[in-house]
Amino acid sequence: MSLRIYVATTNAGKLRDFQAAAGAHAVDFETLPGLKSIEAPEEDGETFEANARLKAEYYSRFAANELVLADDSGLEVDALEGAPGVRSARFAADAGILDSADANDNTDVWNNMVLLQRLRGVRAEKRTARYRAVLAVAREGKVLHVSSGTVEGVILDAPRGTGGFGYDPLFYLPSLERTMAEVSLETKLGLSHRGRAIAALLPHLSI
Repeated sequence: MSLRIYVATTNAGKLRDFQAAAGAHAVDFETLPGLKSIEAPEEDGETFEANARLKAEYYSRFAANELVLADDSGLEVDALEGAPGVRSARFAADAGILDSADANDNTDVWNNMVLLQRLRGVRAEKRTARYRAVLAVAREGKVLHVSSGTVEGVILDAPRGTGGFGYDPLFYLPSLERTMAEVSLETKLGLSHRGRAIAALLPHLSI
């Protein structure tokens, strides 16, 4: 029987990553029931781990005796002293750029635009960056295990590819000569920060 883990995210891109992992690792990842009706906690941690723990503890209280997984992840750019970091999803909002209430969600577009603006004039060899993901699994308010994963890359000066989400069209993988938005979901699972974090986490939860 597959291990069932509820995932506390409504991010479609993250859910695709977890669903791809389900087949590879014989785990049943499901969205936490009623998640959209649960008020989100304030993510005020200064690190990815702090936010992942906070969310796992919080959301696990809404699923009695079930494993609940929370993810906090983002982009760290060396030329920006590690920014956007834990503010990756809110990079554009922090810069004062917000979608109107009746607009489609263009958050990824704005975040990428702000990133390119901040890196304007920075030479290619100085545009090194990494994706970092931290996963925390909790049951009834207690964190059981935490894992992390990273992948190194370079930020391009223009987007490439239509797959993925977030900063993927700008995140170039020199070893593959492709951006994260140009690789298949299966390939991404094997090399991505989230895929590596999942692989590191599951052995600790299989008992």
